[in-house]
Amino acid sequence: MIRTLVLSIGILALSASLALAGTRSCYTTAEAEAEQGIRIHSELMVIGLSCQHMARAGNKNLYQSYREFTRSNGSVFADYERRLMSYFQRSGAHDPEAALNDLRTKFANKISLDAATMRPDMFCAQYAPRIQKVSYMNQNNLRKWASTFFPSHPVSHPVCSQ
Repeated sequence: MIRTLVLSIGILALSASLALAGTRSCYTTAEAEAEQGIRIHSELMVIGLSCQHMARAGNKNLYQSYREFTRSNGSVFADYERRLMSYFQRSGAHDPEAALNDLRTKFANKISLDAATMRPDMFCAQYAPRIQKVSYMNQNNLRKWASTFFPSHPVSHPVCSQ
């Protein structure tokens, strides 16, 4: 009887930990938006740096425009970072800040690979309009863009069912 009780407690504990792990491995809608926002920001940085000599947004080179966009939307990006840090803490990441930096690096590397495999003029012709577009966005438009999920840019974790 004691053996059955211990076995039952073990099974319940395992079931509870598996259920908890399932909830920790998915994003809330707000966390998915945050990841998309960080992806957008990371991609724009690479575009701005890669194309600053080839394209302009108004009277500024693209990297200057990217920096102004970052400055004017700093509170949005800080909020996105807080959401993701919270997710990484909840999901058991040893170092949530490192996990966030790894995510940013992953996004930057992905678009950098596009830049490396395309001719610079082709890359800039395709991607520079994104910085020109965001230079006219307000924070509400940025959040709307980040909360629109495209099959070509899926988030790295499934979104939890509501």
